[in-house]
Amino acid sequence: MSINNTSSNSGFVSLVGAGPGDPDLLTVKGLRVIQAADVVVYDRLVSEDILALADSSAEMIYVGKQLDFHCVPQDQINQILVQKAQEGKRVVRLKGGDSFIFGRGGEELEELAKFGIKYEVVPGITAAAGATAYAGIPLTHRDHAQSVQFITGHVQKDGREIEWASLAQSNNSLVFYMGLKQSGHICDKLITHGLSAQTPCAIIENGTRPEQRVLNGTLETLPELAKGAVSPALIVIGSVASLGERLGWFHQ
Repeated sequence: MSINNTSSNSGFVSLVGAGPGDPDLLTVKGLRVIQAADVVVYDRLVSEDILALADSSAEMIYVGKQLDFHCVPQDQINQILVQKAQEGKRVVRLKGGDSFIFGRGGEELEELAKFGIKYEVVPGITAAAGATAYAGIPLTHRDHAQSVQFITGHVQKDGREIEWASLAQSNNSLVFYMGLKQSGHICDKLITHGLSAQTPCAIIENGTRPEQRVLNGTLETLPELAKGAVSPALIVIGSVASLGERLGWFHQ
């Protein structure tokens, strides 16, 4: 794939967060730019209903990723965005959730900026906000948690460990993205660093989608719960997780 170092004929790239699954959670601006796109470069978690909003003439390019398998490596995704923009196209880079929360959106913008390509960012509802809302789990609550932390379950790029002691000794709600495979490690580290094994937890799979399912337990039962869960799933740890059994409204 050939890429020029100049962008005199560059089009425009819209980095769009599609939300956590329910197509009705797409923003109005997201809808507008998708409908106007010449090219839509989309990930695995973008629903068919949202993809159907694109014009029938738009070029649809799938670059989906899932656990332990990348259909298209990140550097090639970057090249696709640059090349299509340099062809003068209106490009939508469509990601599940929000592009700036564990979505590698910043990396893609860095590549566009390197080639002088114009872009915009259209935020989306991140999975932590959408999935927990549909599960009836308020991430902050005056009686339970005054703050929330979002953590990736993936190993960090440089191999460094998460600051487990800080997480375990806080009263925050903890939300782990992409954590199913690491659930045993998460459990062991948090308990080792002082978080009670009886701390409530919940796994929300397919959050906001018709097939949403919530698995409730405690930190010590998290690895067992995870064995029965499927991706995409979100792990919530903290006393707020217990509220979902009372406040859950979706599918009622």
